[in-house]
Amino acid sequence: MSRALHDAATGTLFGVALNYKGLLEQRLAEFEQAPYQKPPVKPVLFIKTPNTRNGHGQPVVYPQGVERLQAGPALGVVIGKRASRVSAEQALEHVAGFTIVNEFSLPEESYYRPAVKAKCRDGFCVIGPELVPVEQVADPHALDIRLFINGEVRQQNSTANLVRGIPQLIAEITEFMTLHEGDVLITGTPEGRADVKPGDQVEIEITGLGRLANPIVAEQEAH
Repeated sequence: MSRALHDAATGTLFGVALNYKGLLEQRLAEFEQAPYQKPPVKPVLFIKTPNTRNGHGQPVVYPQGVERLQAGPALGVVIGKRASRVSAEQALEHVAGFTIVNEFSLPEESYYRPAVKAKCRDGFCVIGPELVPVEQVADPHALDIRLFINGEVRQQNSTANLVRGIPQLIAEITEFMTLHEGDVLITGTPEGRADVKPGDQVEIEITGLGRLANPIVAEQEAH
């Protein structure tokens, strides 16, 4: 993690579930069942707790006793100044810049209730390698995202496929909650999360934001 990112991304880590069109389409039949009856009409938020913070080049621990661990490539939006009841038109004025996030998780049964036990293991939110200022990203909704495992492309998508773009997300979230300088908005992971295992080298590349890399290590090796 660069010094600039380390200093800028000091706040709460907010994740947004179901924010890629392909992923939402995959789950539509499930959402038509009881008790939901329809897809979510507002952003489905979850929090990555402080213990999940991790950095570029640092190991990600594969916990003992779990069957699967999945990587989650995402665009991270770092808030640059306090945002409360911000309009979509003004939203990007409150953004300091962008970074890459690998939002690791155990497989989940419900997207409506993202499980703390699945999402909030130690080191499960990797951020980096640097903060790219907002003015250096011409269009954050036209960025290619690629996930590599041991050098092989295992997942690719584009921020053009976000259900809610960054201004809309910030506007809808700040209707009811203030975002503060240093908070990080994890804008969602695409469909097709890839399984990882100890010994893997996992890398995420986003257009213009660099490449975030981490080795996966077994829990007993990490102590």
